[in-house]
Amino acid sequence: MDKSQAPSLVNILNQHEPEILNDWMALQSESASRRSDLISDNDLKAQSKEFLAAFRAALTSGNEDTATAAWKPVRDLLQDLSSSRANQGFSPAETASFVFSLKQPLFRSVQQDRAGGADVLAEIWKTTNLLDRLGLLVTEFHQKSRESVINRQQRELLELSTPVVKLWESILALPLIGTLDSERTQIVMESLLQTIVETGASIAIIDITGVPTVDTLVAQHLLKTVAAARLMGAECIISGIRPQIAATIVHLGVDLNSVATKATLADAFALALRRTGQMVQRVRPSSPQEATFGPHSDS
Repeated sequence: MDKSQAPSLVNILNQHEPEILNDWMALQSESASRRSDLISDNDLKAQSKEFLAAFRAALTSGNEDTATAAWKPVRDLLQDLSSSRANQGFSPAETASFVFSLKQPLFRSVQQDRAGGADVLAEIWKTTNLLDRLGLLVTEFHQKSRESVINRQQRELLELSTPVVKLWESILALPLIGTLDSERTQIVMESLLQTIVETGASIAIIDITGVPTVDTLVAQHLLKTVAAARLMGAECIISGIRPQIAATIVHLGVDLNSVATKATLADAFALALRRTGQMVQRVRPSSPQEATFGPHSDS
């Protein structure tokens, strides 16, 4: 593009910005992508006005390469806008329409300013290219923001799906449900080790009753978790070893001899109590009334 043409668009913005802003706002308000439930007219107008000011300032530099330092304020503004709208629930198309909808108001102003001129098409083409590049940037920013939100939500779900429960004094339980992959193993270890530090537990029961299959990779993940817990001074017991899982582990040649294993969580809990020198004793109720209603005191 010819740099000598750049000031022309700057002059058009300087002379007709109020009209362009009003025209742009009208188009956005009437657009099918308008989300009045997510953003108010006042906020939309403030964003539009801020963008026009940054757009004009970048054009004033005479550099139309949107990847240069002169356009950084515009890129930063669009990145913040895209991130905000992604979090609010706007789709990529709805977000990108913010930039693309500016084309028509600018085209009208260019035609009015250059009435009868031979370079109207050149000015419109230049404007189109600028806004297309900025619109693509918005789509890219929006996609990255959505990926960030999704990754954060997935991590939060993984953390919720791997709760560490204090069963008894010095005894923790970590029930696992679903597939155990590398990412989840890391979260499991972090959560377990943090709870060991906070509670001073000496036994951690890892229950895999809810894990559908155990292959070599899953077994390795379990052993890593056990090793990490030992470094923190806690022994692990693996419970939920069903017959088919036991057969699979033997077939795979995975060595779990150094780890105590039990068929059920109840068995593992009983073992943990013995190892910590504790016991649960059945207490018979002292009277039929207490057996029915529980202990009470007279007022």
